[in-house]
This record gives sequence, C-alpha cells and structure tokens, in this order.
Amino acid sequence: MFKSYNAKATFFMTGNNINKGQIDIKHADVIKRVDAEGHQVASHTWTHLDLSKISSLDRKNQMWMNEMAIRNVIGKIPTYMRPPYSSCTGDSGCQQDLADLGYHIVNFNVDTDDYNQNTAENIQKSKDWFTGNITKDGAKADKGDKWLAIGHDILDQTANNLTEYMLSQLKQLGYKAVTVGDCLGEPKANWYRYADGAGVSVANNTQVSTDS
Repeated sequence: MFKSYNAKATFFMTGNNINKGQIDIKHADVIKRVDAEGHQVASHTWTHLDLSKISSLDRKNQMWMNEMAIRNVIGKIPTYMRPPYSSCTGDSGCQQDLADLGYHIVNFNVDTDDYNQNTAENIQKSKDWFTGNITKDGAKADKGDKWLAIGHDILDQTANNLTEYMLSQLKQLGYKAVTVGDCLGEPKANWYRYADGAGVSVANNTQVSTDS
C-alpha cells in the first residue's frame, strides 16, 4: 500500500508483545522488508511497559532487549523511539536514561485513536479526526505544516481501511508521507547506530556517524 502511494513511514516496533513472539525469530522477514523498502525502523520497547513507572535498569533493559532483536535482523540499532502510552517523564529519569542511550523520543500531534475505534463503523471517527486535524485553522501543505500521525498496524481496521484513507487524503491535500527522520531533515545514517558484534552495551554497539 505504501509503495503504491510512493509513501514512507516509521515503524515503531515492540520486541515481544501481545503473544506475537520475538520479532527477530517470528517476524524477521517483515522487518527486513520494512528496511529494504526505505521505511524507518524504530523502537517501541521490548514488552510495551510504561517507562515512567519502572526502574532505570528495567527501562534500559526494555531498550537493550529490543536493540538486540532488531540488530539480529538488520544489523543496526535504531536511534528513534516512541515511549509506550506516550509516557517518559523527566521526573522519573526516563528522558535522561533515553538520552544517555542515544535516542530521539518521538511523540505525535495527530491522534487517530484507532485503538479504540477498531470496527467498520467506528473507524470513520478516526478518519474524521485525521482529516480534521491536518486541515484545522487553514493548515496546508504549501504553508509548510507538518504532522506526526499515529496508527497501529496490528489492528484490522487500521491496516485494511484507515491507512489507505490517510494516504489518499495526504496525496489529495498535497502532502508527502515520509519517515520521522526525513521530516526532521536528519540524514538516514543518523537513524541508526551500527553494531560491531562485540557486546550489548552502548559503547560496544556504537559507531559515530560522519554526519552527526
């Protein structure tokens, strides 16, 4: 679908969540395809815990475990992540921990609420909210307006209904669907760190980018 619209997306992946099995064991082919087709692979933690409510070591383990799984498949580690429940407070130490691990923390400004609208009838609400947000107050592509929209590809209505609606609306309104990294103007080399195979620590799995 993305290919047919010449569109790109950022896929924030959990490592082992909702009984889907470890992504590097069960879903390696999908991850390889995402990467090969020019989309951005990013982290959504290992098991989708609230990072503001767990210890520093536990949240680092959530990131390290996912790093290892993604590294096992595409040989590199994301530098972008989206915190589960959009929860990563400064007071909990979460923001500093993720900065220390070398991550961009990504949120969104267009909420489709698709997770609560996963029926053929209710998904229309998500469509209306999407279009309403990206046209609010006269927003237009040629004015330089940018949007970060959230959708969950594990949901039937999102995968098979809402996503194509969003892509068609973007095309109709003159927008271009790109990755978060592209939206921020960051070179693709900076979307990842490159693993050297020597271990799992940040120091052992980091190669300084010439573009950083």
